[in-house]
Amino acid sequence: MDRLLTRQLKRTVGDGPWPPAWDAFIRLVEQTYREHDADRRFSEHALETVSAEVTQMNEQLRLKVRALEQLEVEMRQSQKLEAVGQLASGIAHEINTPIQFVGDSISFVQNSLVQMGTLQRHYAALTTAVEHNGSEPMLAQMAATIRRAEEEADLEYIIENVPQAIVRSQDGLQRVATIVRAMKGFAHADTTDKVLADVNKGLSDTLIVADNSIKYIADVETVFGDLPHVRCFAGDLNQVFLNLLINAAHAIEDVVGTTGDRGRITITTAVDGPWAVIRIADTGAGIPESIRERIFDLFFTTKDVGRGTGQGLAIVRSIIVDQHGGTISFDSVPGRGTTFELRIPIDGGMNDQ
Repeated sequence: MDRLLTRQLKRTVGDGPWPPAWDAFIRLVEQTYREHDADRRFSEHALETVSAEVTQMNEQLRLKVRALEQLEVEMRQSQKLEAVGQLASGIAHEINTPIQFVGDSISFVQNSLVQMGTLQRHYAALTTAVEHNGSEPMLAQMAATIRRAEEEADLEYIIENVPQAIVRSQDGLQRVATIVRAMKGFAHADTTDKVLADVNKGLSDTLIVADNSIKYIADVETVFGDLPHVRCFAGDLNQVFLNLLINAAHAIEDVVGTTGDRGRITITTAVDGPWAVIRIADTGAGIPESIRERIFDLFFTTKDVGRGTGQGLAIVRSIIVDQHGGTISFDSVPGRGTTFELRIPIDGGMNDQ
């Protein structure tokens, strides 16, 4: 390339003889070009090296992001299991109580059937004696035996209460079935894709799961709007609802303590344009102004050890904002309570894709 440059200069200024200054100028131009060409080749090599390093760093970053995403999934699952674990004794109690009176009712029906069987045999014997023209003294004796058996069995009580015992058993089994269905709905295994889900039913199922932690300290009011099915990760939304409901129960418990007073949790759902809006309000202690900016920070908690790990609200924000493209906000008055508002795109954010 430098020779081409020399020939071009000769064509421009002629073939000489050249003044010494021209020779020096041509050598300077050739040296400058060679240095520039070397710099260019060095720059291309450096660029290729940097590009390879950037590609490698991007791959490492992609692997780290994937690991963090998996860690987040595991953390959410761990927090869900922790929440269910904390509720396990209450759920067991909720199931055990109806099972117990189902068992008592079945025992009563069983004993009643034994006594009815004894009476039936006496009636059959009396019927046979009548059919065979038994003597009057024998018939009278058999009738007296039947009357004693009826008194011992308390026949009127059996006739009146056996149907009620069966109804109680049916009610108890229905209660157990309701709890099991709610647990199944709450533990809904999410797929990698969002699905259409009934948010109102998810709230109802979660209330059943959390009932034992709420019913002794608060009354629950639900005002469910006519929500269409929402495209979402249903199991993760149920986890959001559980975290907020348990937080509300704890906030109310901090106020009522052991006084016997009761608080209130109000759950409302509505449609606002493209959004499904869920509000969970409580009459608890409220959130102090000094910590409001930190309540969504991971591992931040004001609860005693064993009552909270500081993951709940951080996971709530992650699920609503990061997973669903929604928003979460709250309004709190110390001493009067807190209202959390969730907004989730009904279409799952498909219009933003």
